[in-house]
Amino acid sequence: MKQDKILIMGACGQIGVELTLALRKIYGDSNVIATDIREEHTLLKGSGPYEQLDAMDGEAITATIKKHGITQVYLLAALLSATGEKMPNKAWNINMQSLLQLLDISIQEKLHKIYWPSSIAIFGSTTPKQETAQKTIVEPETVYGISKYAGELWCQYYNKRWGVDVRSLRYPGLISWKSEPGGGTTDYAVDIYYEALKAGKYTCFLSEDTYLPMMYMDDAIRGTIEIMEAPAEQIKSRMAYNFGAMSFSPKELTEAIKTHIPDFSIDYQPDFRQDIANGWPQSIDDAAARNDWGWAHKYDVAKMTESMLSNLKVKLQVPS
Repeated sequence: MKQDKILIMGACGQIGVELTLALRKIYGDSNVIATDIREEHTLLKGSGPYEQLDAMDGEAITATIKKHGITQVYLLAALLSATGEKMPNKAWNINMQSLLQLLDISIQEKLHKIYWPSSIAIFGSTTPKQETAQKTIVEPETVYGISKYAGELWCQYYNKRWGVDVRSLRYPGLISWKSEPGGGTTDYAVDIYYEALKAGKYTCFLSEDTYLPMMYMDDAIRGTIEIMEAPAEQIKSRMAYNFGAMSFSPKELTEAIKTHIPDFSIDYQPDFRQDIANGWPQSIDDAAARNDWGWAHKYDVAKMTESMLSNLKVKLQVPS
């Protein structure tokens, strides 16, 4: 069993819960310290050590690293796109300061590796929409996207100047049945499954033909661990890798759901999140990740929909 000691900050979020559980299977429960500013998530209880920790409290973070002999840190704490637009100054402060602080701590404490997630939100309306390249026009139009792109540049800077081994992925929309979404523009693709089972209908906040890059959480967790496990010489981008799996619209997702729930219906009431989505890519070219460290997704829309509905039926106690 590997003896690295891992700290996860933001462990109670949509990604954090499942990543924590997956890492504990690899490294052992006691070697993965889950933390968040919130109380422990129900799914994490009993699975390993948990502490409440503010990602903005540098002294407490340093103390936690020293206390547990931490060698790797996953910094997942952030305010996401839709939430960030409601509180732009707070989003910038949390997203940016937490990263810069950790990069400095990593030098001081000689951490082996850092993981920090980026997002397709770094792209904007001037970015080519189809098969968006690893290197392309980047003019983000949300505070979330601005903070993520700035963060990528800081990661690259700290790697070049101080050798900090920081790794990052530009997440597309992530879809999971285990934990609730956290205020993102792609959240409709999670909510729709819940409402399909509970109500048989859904009102979507994006228009029917809004294509966005998406990924099933099982793939996202596996890819996150794979990039962290890859030898350092294979990580050729120290900003963030494009990270892809599939692209679909609400209309196409509805058709996939109707193969299981024929009477399911949807209507559309686009809100402010439509403008955010309009500035994002419709599909992603992730050839760099596939070539450099072997990324390959496993889930398409049909396979994801079957898994989501079967698992949510159990979770929501919906009769078969």
